Amino acid sequence: SSLDPLLQNYDATCRLAQEIAENIHERNRQQRTGGNPAKINMTLRASLQKLKQNIAQLKEGLLRASSSRRIMQSEADRRQNLIDDLLTREKQLNATFKGDITESEPSRSTLMAGGAGASGGTSANPWLINESDETKGLTFGEIKQQQQRVIEAQDAGLDALAAVISRQKIMGQEIGNELDEQNEIIDDLAHLVDTTDNRIRNETRRVKLVETKSASCGEHSCFFHMQSTLSCLCLLCHGAQKTT
Repeated sequence: SSLDPLLQNYDATCRLAQEIAENIHERNRQQRTGGNPAKINMTLRASLQKLKQNIAQLKEGLLRASSSRRIMQSEADRRQNLIDDLLTREKQLNATFKGDITESEPSRSTLMAGGAGASGGTSANPWLINESDETKGLTFGEIKQQQQRVIEAQDAGLDALAAVISRQKIMGQEIGNELDEQNEIIDDLAHLVDTTDNRIRNETRRVKLVETKSASCGEHSCFFHMQSTLSCLCLLCHGAQKTT
């Protein structure tokens, strides 16, 4: 399948940055050897302008791809870092072209990073090297479907979580209602216990009062009975004396 246009544009921009770095190196060589660098300077100005436009197009393309969810957020972040690296290389190239910094071998190799190596081969595109195993060999349509499945799975998980929370909420409400009913029963029992306790106390006082009265009545009855007995004995004795 054909490469993603974003990847193709990135490759082209890296090659352009490499070409600019080589032309700057050639321009500086001509200046050191007394040559006329006017023509190559014109070419460099046009190339630097083209490099700036290419980077802007990469940024716009990445923004559209990220907004439309054609790529995952982690992939969008990774590509944004690569574009930021290109912006840094563009600033270095402009500074070297204007003579603000002196070209050195390490800086030149930095400017040419992503281009041809020392052996003359072309280095691999980092956008492809760092691609995850999950998306390797997939078209954008397939990647989009994969992302959609992930989103649907996440939505299903959220729905299940919401259902669990809803059930727990209902259970909590039912437990609360049950506790309210139990509290009412406990209050009724406490009131009944207080009422029964008061009744027991009143009945206890009445029993004690009755016992006290009963004891008093018994003593008086015994006294009257003794008096009656003595009176009878006296009468019997008096009758016996008269007979004799």
